[in-house]
Amino acid sequence: MQTEQRTEPLGLGDRRPRLSWALDSERRGAAQSGYRIIAAEREEDLDEPARLLWDTGRRESTDTILIPWLGPALRSATRYHWRVEVWDESGAPGGSAQSWFETGLLHTDDWTAAWIGRDAQALPPVDPPTDDDLDTPGPAEAPLNLRTAFHLSARPVRARLYATARGVYEAALNGTRIGDHELAPGWTEYHQRIQYQTYDVTAHLRDGDNVLSAVVADGWWSGYVGFDARRPARHYGDAPQFLAQLVAEFADGSRQVIATGDGWTESDGPIRSADLMMGQFVDARRHPGEQRPVVVLDSGPGPLVAEPDAPIRVTADLPAVEVRAKGDGRYIVDFGQNLVGRIRLIIRHARPGQRIVVRHAEVLADGELYTENLRRAAATDTYVTAGAETEVFEPRFTFHGFRYAEISGYPGKLTGADVSARVLHSDLPWTGRFECSDPVVNQLHANIGWGQRGNFVAVPTDCPQRDERLGWLADAQVFAPTATRNADVSAFFARWLRDVVDGQNTDGAFRDVAPIIAFDREGAPAWGDAGVIIPWLLWRTYGDRRVLERCFDAMVRWVEHIRRHNPDLLWQHRTGNSYGDWLQVDAETPRDVLATAYFARSTEIVAAAADVLGKPAAEYRALHAAIKDAFRNAYVGDDGSVKGGTQTAYLLALGFGLLPGDLVDKAAAHLAADIEARGDRLTTGFVGVSLLCPVLSEHGRTDLAYALLHQDEYPSWAYSIRHGATTIWERWDGWTEQHGFQSAAMNSFNHYSLGSVGDWLYGRVAGIDQTPDSVAHRELLLRPTPGGRLTWAHAEQETVRGRVACGWSIHDDRLTVTATVPPGCTAVLHIPTTDVGSVRENDVPAAEVPGVLDADGHTLRLTSGRYTFTASA
Repeated sequence: MQTEQRTEPLGLGDRRPRLSWALDSERRGAAQSGYRIIAAEREEDLDEPARLLWDTGRRESTDTILIPWLGPALRSATRYHWRVEVWDESGAPGGSAQSWFETGLLHTDDWTAAWIGRDAQALPPVDPPTDDDLDTPGPAEAPLNLRTAFHLSARPVRARLYATARGVYEAALNGTRIGDHELAPGWTEYHQRIQYQTYDVTAHLRDGDNVLSAVVADGWWSGYVGFDARRPARHYGDAPQFLAQLVAEFADGSRQVIATGDGWTESDGPIRSADLMMGQFVDARRHPGEQRPVVVLDSGPGPLVAEPDAPIRVTADLPAVEVRAKGDGRYIVDFGQNLVGRIRLIIRHARPGQRIVVRHAEVLADGELYTENLRRAAATDTYVTAGAETEVFEPRFTFHGFRYAEISGYPGKLTGADVSARVLHSDLPWTGRFECSDPVVNQLHANIGWGQRGNFVAVPTDCPQRDERLGWLADAQVFAPTATRNADVSAFFARWLRDVVDGQNTDGAFRDVAPIIAFDREGAPAWGDAGVIIPWLLWRTYGDRRVLERCFDAMVRWVEHIRRHNPDLLWQHRTGNSYGDWLQVDAETPRDVLATAYFARSTEIVAAAADVLGKPAAEYRALHAAIKDAFRNAYVGDDGSVKGGTQTAYLLALGFGLLPGDLVDKAAAHLAADIEARGDRLTTGFVGVSLLCPVLSEHGRTDLAYALLHQDEYPSWAYSIRHGATTIWERWDGWTEQHGFQSAAMNSFNHYSLGSVGDWLYGRVAGIDQTPDSVAHRELLLRPTPGGRLTWAHAEQETVRGRVACGWSIHDDRLTVTATVPPGCTAVLHIPTTDVGSVRENDVPAAEVPGVLDADGHTLRLTSGRYTFTASA
């Protein structure tokens, strides 16, 4: 059960939230025929009809996703309990379940807090670390250490803390950290929107004296961001600030509010500097000193919104797999996995003032950290010991991309028990699983997943290690289908799309990155198109009509922007930086071919979205047809050749349906011939790679797709794995046997774009897909596809309608296909066999199996349930 695509959200900001539930049943043909939703403010009132706030009554409906709240207007800071009852396909009761959500502060006047910050005159930065300490340019300022003391006459029965920062913060009550959010409030287009978090702090308060405190560091607000070498970067502000409001409610109905403003103080603290890219410097000898008044900066809260998706959290703790002493007081620690997060170091029996330095890197060169590719990002954490018997150093306001850490200055002998890696990312529910018989392909899938985790940190970034970490639109666009396979990214992408739309300029151009940092220019083809493609993907995958509504006008403006400047319908003007098929290998796809193909694709989606939303679509259907004609006339030969002759040129023409029917097979043959002529090697870059295997499979060359999957010579996915990759590399030639490392100017070893093949692993290798007209997996298309070296493959996904699974295995010339279809869904299952008559389930011909609607050759039409079929291989 979900409210606004989250389970039991605390601090919901939607005034008309949507409710969803998924169904499960072992019975074939199971489906929902009706539902009833009831809601109340107290859980016990759900059983008292007279006390219900909302009762839909029984509704004859198969709907289970994103049902809008039609009860009374929601009140701020209120918990609502809701229950759903369902009836099955026969009209019999099908079960019930219940959940809750709690609203945040829905109205601006709910806030009494004011923004507070450092009074630079009363408390200037004290003893900041030198450049030598940080190995970074420019000065560094210590984070804010804020506190206020207050008295409660009784212990509250309910208490909530609403908090945010211009910067990143961590709050505490009576010395105990509040919540498990990391780097809150995250990164948004701060000029338009800053998120606040809601915490249940009832158990942290006591009657009598209490202290509310917070540490606030620069974060994205005023630290190093993107390529900017200045500090503060001044993209948003010069220094961090804090805003919070604690509301305590008592048994007698009274309440007490403690809010930021006059009366708060700031002091010195052990954290001397903290920056997302540069690292954190802690002097544990320092303790809070003299308390001095803060300055009240703004009287109002500004553009605050409740956090609408999962926060960043620490999700795993990886032990060291090797600790290697270097002989000069240094250790190289290998965690066995390229990850994003920080180190946790246990220090024993240190003298006061010993300096321990932790440096990070993704790979080694000659046994030492390779850090040149980090560019200006120092990725260095420093700890000065207090001299306690045991101390723990774990930075809190930075993160690094690394597999290896160099630790120097550690007292005594460092062992694996003393150090671990804390994995940090936006804590999205992981919903997909893929496995097969080939360990290399399994490693590829794992690399894709680790790349997604490490680059979904507040926004979908390009890389997590160097001085960039920006929300590049094309990277997200090509990878988004794979992302939806692995995790529930519905709320994450819906929130980020607000930044994408906010970044659109007055001429209708989306940008290359969102939030806008470093690149205040019009988006390039395939980059700006993310503002059209991703909203449509969220509609198709999750049935999220609201995000389509919110983005639709911006989608139209983007298409009109392109048309206005390219009246001949070939996108050659106003192409931004026009990256083309970024990082393609031994090929050069003409940029106007790529641009015009994306112009057609975005226009096609706008027309389809208009149909969904009940808006006029004829103009954009006609425009799409005209762009296709222009594409064919300008770029397509009578023999099916496409200008440029590159793999990506053919993939775009085929994948986006831009060719007349009589030329499709010819173009597919050209594509296949190019791959075969190169010894089954690819040339595709960021854009083309997402289409490579799907288009080959769609046009009868799954054998070539498998050949590319298994290829382990450069360039290929398996080449990087053969050389130790545990995440997806930015470029095919990040390191090669012939040339070593690529240019350090742009050589990330954790970049998910080339991992967009993950969508094909789920969709064709294992076989989970949906029909072209289906929304949110209601009508499944299951096409398991044996091939290559594989003897079996299996995948499953927790979709918004329930669990879908599909897989196959071959043993002793027998093919076994398994499928799971959720209640209320149907599926078209293709059995890949040459002996159609051999398809059986438990010796029963497939056409006679209960729950199979009909069988036509290789194709079975299934209702919900779990199936196992066998056939001749």
